[in-house]
Amino acid sequence: MEIRKLNSLRALAALIVFVTHFSDITHWLNGSLGGGSGAYGVMLFFLLSGFLMSLLYLDTKFSRANIERYLLARAGRVLPLYLVIVFSSYLLTQNNYDILYNITDLNSLIGHLLFIHGESVLWSIPPEIQFYIIFVAFWSLAGERKGYIYLLIVAFMMFWYLADFPRLFGEIESIPYNFFSTLRTFPYFFIGVIFGLHYKSLKVTSYMKSNWFILALCLIPLLYPEFSPINEGDKKKMWLSYEVLFVMSTVFFCVVFLVPNKNIVLANKIGDFLGKVSYSFYLLHMPIIGIVNKLNLNNELKLLLSLSLSVFFAYVSYVFFERPIANKIRNLSNKKQQKI
Repeated sequence: MEIRKLNSLRALAALIVFVTHFSDITHWLNGSLGGGSGAYGVMLFFLLSGFLMSLLYLDTKFSRANIERYLLARAGRVLPLYLVIVFSSYLLTQNNYDILYNITDLNSLIGHLLFIHGESVLWSIPPEIQFYIIFVAFWSLAGERKGYIYLLIVAFMMFWYLADFPRLFGEIESIPYNFFSTLRTFPYFFIGVIFGLHYKSLKVTSYMKSNWFILALCLIPLLYPEFSPINEGDKKKMWLSYEVLFVMSTVFFCVVFLVPNKNIVLANKIGDFLGKVSYSFYLLHMPIIGIVNKLNLNNELKLLLSLSLSVFFAYVSYVFFERPIANKIRNLSNKKQQKI
């Protein structure tokens, strides 16, 4: 089931992260678009992930064959490019080439491979993988005990809040771990799951659907530290604020449920293209910005060049590596199921 406007929403999430990092690295516009504001793009990614997993799988039979198919599909989508970048970053760092990400030693490499630690933008992949595993438990309840899904989500949200968002990070046998990064993201995955559960059943009356609801996206810049009207002490809470969760969930709900599916701003070929390459774009843009920033150019030219190169290499990665590998893994899964 394709909801075309989600491609553009995924593209927007990637662009938010890109612009934030560009602003931080080059100090473009005095860094006003930075300050960690890329978190709001990542929040959209996690809401989308929870929503799509719920929509695609919770209505299907919970069986061993379907679980294997699900895990292979998720692994094929996320792991190949991630592993290539992790190993390349480690090897380049060992040879004093600061091109990709700074994975300085074997323990850091192991932390990345165990999905308990991540440098720079790689931090967001472990929570994604861990959510995929937890989602299997939700799936097991979706048949006759769907109410327990809501109960578990509410229980987690209350515990996480009442525990004052405990900082669970450190080292185990010199291997770094950061479960704080994982736990702080789960509310976004879980809200996405709830939205996915109701997407088919919730009947929104025609008078409530309007292209004007796309303006809900304007709420996102109001969360940026430089533009936020909230108190100074709360400006950088981001992941530790259920108020932010409420605003981002509201934006997501408006776009997914209230904006018509044929909205031209969200349902178009540019959004389709950027949405498809968004994962490669997300993982590759930081090194590209870093390299371009070393050139003797003004920031506007750096922005144009960084964006163009990020899109180009994301496209090359998607067409010649990411998609072919995912298809091979998917075909392998199908052949295995046919033999069974």
